[in-house]
Amino acid sequence: MEHRTIRIVAVGDERLAGIGDPRALGWFGRVLARTSAEDARVEAFALPAPGETVEQLSIRWFEEARRRFGGSDTDNRLVVSLNDRDLDQTQSTARSRLNLANILDSASQNNIRVFVVGPTPSSDEERNAALGELNTAYADVTTRRNHVYVDAFNPLVGHENFRKDLDANGGRLGQTAYGLVAWLVLHRGWYQWLGLPQAD
Repeated sequence: MEHRTIRIVAVGDERLAGIGDPRALGWFGRVLARTSAEDARVEAFALPAPGETVEQLSIRWFEEARRRFGGSDTDNRLVVSLNDRDLDQTQSTARSRLNLANILDSASQNNIRVFVVGPTPSSDEERNAALGELNTAYADVTTRRNHVYVDAFNPLVGHENFRKDLDANGGRLGQTAYGLVAWLVLHRGWYQWLGLPQAD
């Protein structure tokens, strides 16, 4: 039986690597554990870089990702995991939008479909106000380009278990928080994006 090969390359910060998760899976590992199909071979490569902004990500992603992508017989996909690091820079929301747009446009030009996971809330209310605006901008620029965007901010900003997990881990994502992000990804278009049947 001939299998369809799906090559997923994921880029983002340390949360993509599951830092802070005692199970060392993070959200991406949990999602991959529930991603399979009888007629498809799924191959995934995570390329995290700690603490990077969207601008830094836009500079490095293609050179690193293209070395993992397959040839014309492979269905190449890109996962972009966003964070809140742009809030620590002097650049505007418009600049952040532009950097994400550059990633998406470059992917489209290379026939790579993109799945974007937005930033998660912090434990700081003032920071969350600014992050909410950034999340809205990221969602807009992604959907306008017909890629998939998962809002990980609004569903979790007031989520009691998510907030408790942040508080228990010094503001970092822990096992519970990663599990909640994975649930959102799996239920907000992951299987449809890959063209795979949804897991039970």
